[in-house]
Parts: sequence; C-alpha cells; structure tokens
Amino acid sequence: MKPWYWLGWSLTRVVAHGYFGLKTYHPERVPARGACILAANHASYFDPFGLGAGVRRELYFLARSTAFRFPLSWILPRVNAVPVDREGGGMKGMMTVLDLLEKGHAVTLFPEGTRSYDGQLQRARPGIGLIVIKSGSPVVPVRIMGSYEAWNRHMTVPRPRRLQVVYGELMNFNALRAEAAAASKDRLKAIYQEVADQIMEAIAKLEARP
Repeated sequence: MKPWYWLGWSLTRVVAHGYFGLKTYHPERVPARGACILAANHASYFDPFGLGAGVRRELYFLARSTAFRFPLSWILPRVNAVPVDREGGGMKGMMTVLDLLEKGHAVTLFPEGTRSYDGQLQRARPGIGLIVIKSGSPVVPVRIMGSYEAWNRHMTVPRPRRLQVVYGELMNFNALRAEAAAASKDRLKAIYQEVADQIMEAIAKLEARP
C-alpha cells in the first residue's frame, strides 16, 4: 500500500473495529492482484470505508466531485478516491472506472447507484453491467449489514451499531460477455441489466452471522 493509503486504511480499521465492532467474513475471496470489481449494497456514508477495512490491498472508490474541496481535495486523491459527477453517473464516470480496471486496479462500485433511503436493497442500475461486460473484470459481490442503522443518509452523527461485511464468491460473466460481442443494441441493453440483476441477487444471498 502507498503510505497515505496505508495510513487512512489503518485509521479506518481502528474506527471500524473500535466504534462499530466491524466483523468481516471471507475477505480472502478478493483477488490479491489484478483487475476486479467489488460490488456492494449501499446504505451508509461509511460503506466504502467498512468494505475497504477488511481487504489487504488498495481499492479505488468513486466520490462526488463536490466533495473535493480543501482539505478533502488534498486528502481524497491520496486514499484512491476518484472524483465523478453526482452519484458517479454519466459516461465520464464509467470511462474512469474502465481506465482503472484496465490498469489492473480493484474498484468498489455500488450497483444501486445511490444510498438506500430505507436500508432495503434496491434494484441495480445497468451501468455496472456495462462496466463488467466492457472491462472483462471479475466481480466480488459484497453484503454490508448494519451500516444503515449506524450512519444512514438521515443521520448527522454515526451511532455505535455493529457492522458486518461478507465477501462473496467471485463471479465471471463469460457467456454473457461472448453474447454481447455480437448482440443487437436492444439485446445489449438487456444484457447489461441482466448482469446487474445477477450481481444484486448474489449480494442479497449473502447472510449475516449471529
């Protein structure tokens, strides 16, 4: 890890374990090297940090460009946060992710596109399907539990609630990727949504531990 990333990662682990009682399961399922996508549900401000705290490799995150104001404009790039437009949408955000994956990095994405309003899983947007098909990268589904109760969009101050992060089995979409190479425009859109739906289904199947 780069020094600044290691420092941020270490501090995050202290907060995650000390304040939120973070428990992680099967982080070894995340490839140690090479391009991959960590696809997680999203209910809290803390989700990217809690997810990253359990993985011993550098991850890249997308952050709204409006967050890059001093002093965060100096700090965020050093912990691998990449500015994109609101909620990471748009072609520019997708091209940024594809470039990171082409360079062999691990990127965290939230298929739902935005934080849940009620803590329930939402339907995935097709954008992640496009990225998976175009990049050829494998996907690790990740379920984050307890983060809505700890620090959701309606809260100003985080509460000390137990967090659990479960990393799922690696997913590849070789068959759909092969089909996409010769698919019509309409079928291609359907493939993107199908990939996104399969990822969310895999996330939903990951269960909390007692």
